Amino acid sequence: MAGKTLFDKIWDSHVIEEIAGGPSILYIDKHLVHEVTSPQAFAGIEKRGLSVFRPQNTVATPDHNVPTIDQHLPIKDQLSAFQVAKLTENCNRHGITLYGLNHPYQGIVHVIGPELGITQPGMTIVCGDSHTSTHGAFGSVAFGIGTSEVEMVLASQCIMQPKPKRMRINVEGKTGNGVTAKDIILYIIAKITASGGTGYFIEYAGSAIRSLSMEGRMTICNMSIESGARGGLIAPDETTFEYIKGREFAPKDVEFEKSVARWKMLKTDEDAVFDAELTYDAADIEPMITYGTNPGMGLKITAKIPSEKDIEASNRITFSKALAYMGFKHEESLIGKPVDYVFVGSCTNGRIEDLREVAAFVKGRKKADNITAWIVPGSKQVEKQAHAEGLTKILEDAGFKLRQPGCSACLAMNDDKIPQGKLAVTTSNRNFEGRQGPGSRSMLASPLTAAAVAVAGKIVDPRDLSGL
Repeated sequence: MAGKTLFDKIWDSHVIEEIAGGPSILYIDKHLVHEVTSPQAFAGIEKRGLSVFRPQNTVATPDHNVPTIDQHLPIKDQLSAFQVAKLTENCNRHGITLYGLNHPYQGIVHVIGPELGITQPGMTIVCGDSHTSTHGAFGSVAFGIGTSEVEMVLASQCIMQPKPKRMRINVEGKTGNGVTAKDIILYIIAKITASGGTGYFIEYAGSAIRSLSMEGRMTICNMSIESGARGGLIAPDETTFEYIKGREFAPKDVEFEKSVARWKMLKTDEDAVFDAELTYDAADIEPMITYGTNPGMGLKITAKIPSEKDIEASNRITFSKALAYMGFKHEESLIGKPVDYVFVGSCTNGRIEDLREVAAFVKGRKKADNITAWIVPGSKQVEKQAHAEGLTKILEDAGFKLRQPGCSACLAMNDDKIPQGKLAVTTSNRNFEGRQGPGSRSMLASPLTAAAVAVAGKIVDPRDLSGL
């Protein structure tokens, strides 16, 4: 009998029932909730006379459309205010733990889960948000769900879900200077395209992946969804266990040791077979940036935009439309392009390691006058740590200002919108038309590249400014 993949081991151990020729009924260990996709779900269970089945397995926080300035004041936007108030009301009524605005644990849902020790290896985790795949960095099966499925989990702690195929992506070797986890995942998506992972759950492996910090691994898994995959995961190891140890809701003392012994079993068997497997050389990866309107339209920052003849015939209309929207041309270099906005934040790159990277780069430098920069921590804990480490002062001395936690300009559901026609270099995860505001133009990059652009006021290779 062939061995099992890590994904299979976790999935199979959570199956309550298999429906012949249909989906699995899967038990969910942790359900994360925010203000946007939950009001209708709560209303749905109440309409049916149900209560939340296991409220202790659900954690909530407002993040998507909360303001990132003056959070101590009433929310001005009526829809945002309504959704946040509804989340508070629903959590209070159903006995769900809520980290509301100004709570020390509030933040982007996919940032607070790991930093509080809520996210643990071997779990199944869902949230009404596609970037739930972030939690797969801990060796968990984590994926986004729709509002009707949020209702299903609230009512039963289970979900009906077809089992995805398995893919393994190996990144072997050592990355070069200036290459971060964000560059690795942008490189992978550029290689397999924004639909190359469709139907799969991806396991990331190889020496370059194992060498990443937990923050880096979260960035990789976060963007799995941008390749069309259902989610991504990385086998837990000593880096994982060390990160979890001592966190607020992590197992303690003897229980922690027992948990680690169990977590060490969470790995793909040597004889396991994947439905697809790809291997990349880490040495081939350079700082990356996107030039189009999906995350797969990325290139090495020193490369030129492809010629139309290099694009598959079926994709040429989309390619040309994207270039027209972005204001770019075939075979054009992006180096030297003036930029208007820089955004550092989101569930992809709003962690303390990301802020440290930006602060280290801009220390002793000044932001370019033509750049409007928004630095948005992913949580109140990240914000507090940034202050404690002196990162806030470094950023302010360089002309940046740290805002308050939230999803912010990643999806522009609050006031943090990139104005029409303006060009932004962003550390978030999506660059669709209007993603960061109607008519905005977004280029995805790493925090290091974003910091270099903010200082230069134009697209630059971060290695040229940093002496790397």
